[in-house]
Amino acid sequence: MDLDRHDFQVSDLVERLKAEDTRLVALQLPEGLKIQALELMDRIETESAAKVILAADPCFGACDLVHHKMKMMGVELVAHMGHSQMNIDSGMPTHFIPVTYDGDPELAPVIPIIEKHREMALQRLSKEDIVSTHSDLSDEEAKERFLDAVGRVAPLSDVKLGLVGSIQHLHLLETFKERLQSAGFDVKIPTGGERLSFPGQVLGCNYSGDDDDIGHYLFLGSGDFHPIGLVLHTGKPLALLDPYTTEAREISLGFVEGILRQRFGLIMMCQDAQRYGILIGEKPGQMRRSLALRMKRMLESHGKKGYLLALEHVDPELINFYPVDAFVNTACPRIAIDDSVKYDKPLLTPFELEVALGEKKWEHGYQFDEIP
Repeated sequence: MDLDRHDFQVSDLVERLKAEDTRLVALQLPEGLKIQALELMDRIETESAAKVILAADPCFGACDLVHHKMKMMGVELVAHMGHSQMNIDSGMPTHFIPVTYDGDPELAPVIPIIEKHREMALQRLSKEDIVSTHSDLSDEEAKERFLDAVGRVAPLSDVKLGLVGSIQHLHLLETFKERLQSAGFDVKIPTGGERLSFPGQVLGCNYSGDDDDIGHYLFLGSGDFHPIGLVLHTGKPLALLDPYTTEAREISLGFVEGILRQRFGLIMMCQDAQRYGILIGEKPGQMRRSLALRMKRMLESHGKKGYLLALEHVDPELINFYPVDAFVNTACPRIAIDDSVKYDKPLLTPFELEVALGEKKWEHGYQFDEIP
C-alpha cells in the first residue's frame, strides 16, 4: 500500500477546530493507516490550536467509534479517519475524515472474469424463465434451478453487473461504470440502507444494496473481507479489481463451498452442546442486546443455558477459558466467519445457532448475519 498516494482530507477538520476553538481532539484511524498517525497528529497540531490524542486501540470500522472513554479525558471532538458515518450515535461529537486513493487500475484484466460471471447469470436467468413457464416441474426440479451459490432459493430478474467498492475507492465508481458500459455491460451502482452513506458502498456487516436485477458483482478494493461477505449475503458471482496491485481475480464457488463446509462442521459440533456464551458487543455500532436476549430465550426454550458476555473487543484470550460448550456471536457479524479457527470452541452466528437447535433448516440456504 503506497501511503503517499492517499489523500488524507484534514482541511475541513482543521477549519472546524479553529471555528469551535477546540483544545483537545482524539484521532482515530483504521489499522492500515496507523503508520501515518504521528505525521497526521503533527499536521493537525501545527495547523490548529488543538492538541491531539491518538485513540490507539484497534479500530475496525465506523461501528467502532471512540465513546465515553475519551470524554472522561476531556476530549471535545473525535476525528475519525478512513470510514463513513453510520446511523449510530457514539455519544461523542465525531468528525469523519475521508481518505481516498488515486489508483486507477486497467479494466482489461477483469473483463474475462466478469464475462464468465455474466454468462453464469444468464444461464441461471434462463432456467428461472423455464421454471416460470413449466408448472409441471416437481418441487425438487424447480428448486435445483433456483439455487444460488449459498444454497438459497432466490429470485433473479436480470443480469446487471453490480459495481461496488470499499470507501477509499468509491470515487472511481462512476468512471468505471462508463468504461464497463462501453465494454458492453449493463451496470448498476446499488444504493443501500441507512447504514451505508454512499451508492456502491459495502461494509463487512451490510450489503443492503443488492437487488434481484443484479446478476453478478465487480468489487473495487483490496483483500477478501468485503467480497466474502457480499458473496455469502447475495450468493452471486463476484470479481475483484484491486486498485493497489491492479490484480484481477474472483471469489470462486469452490472457495465459498469451503467456508460453508466449515460453518456446517461447527454447527454439527454443537449438537450436544448445553451451555453457550452469548457475546454482546459494547462498541456503539455493534451492540445488539435484543438479539442476544432472543438467543438466550431460544436456548432456554430448548432446555439449554445461555450466558450473556459483554465485551468491547472479542478475542480468544478473553473468552476461551469460560466453561461453556460453544459461543454465539451477536457483535460484529464477521468475527464468527473470519476468526473462528482462533477459538477453542465453536463460535456460531445467530442463524447457525437456529440451525443447531432445529429452528431453521440448513437445506434452505445459508443466511449471512447482517446489521441493518
